[in-house]
Amino acid sequence: MHYTLSHHSKIEMARRGITLSQLNDVMLSPEQMVPGHGDITCHQSRIPMDGKMYLLRVMVDKTAFPAMVVTVYRTSRIERYWEGAR
Repeated sequence: MHYTLSHHSKIEMARRGITLSQLNDVMLSPEQMVPGHGDITCHQSRIPMDGKMYLLRVMVDKTAFPAMVVTVYRTSRIERYWEGAR
């Protein structure tokens, strides 16, 4: 999938210690794709970081061409966002 990064997503990746390699892995092969707000889709995968398991969530606007990563973050609250975990 071809995509671009918004200025905001680049800042958030740096601030949150998320590498481009981690982002690419989720974008190319997400474990799940769930609806976000409006035209945003969330690509998400569980990844180990700093000796702990996190959910890396990548918010993507697929109406843009190429698709645009709007923001990205990690959370330890996997069960909150994982589809089928409830």
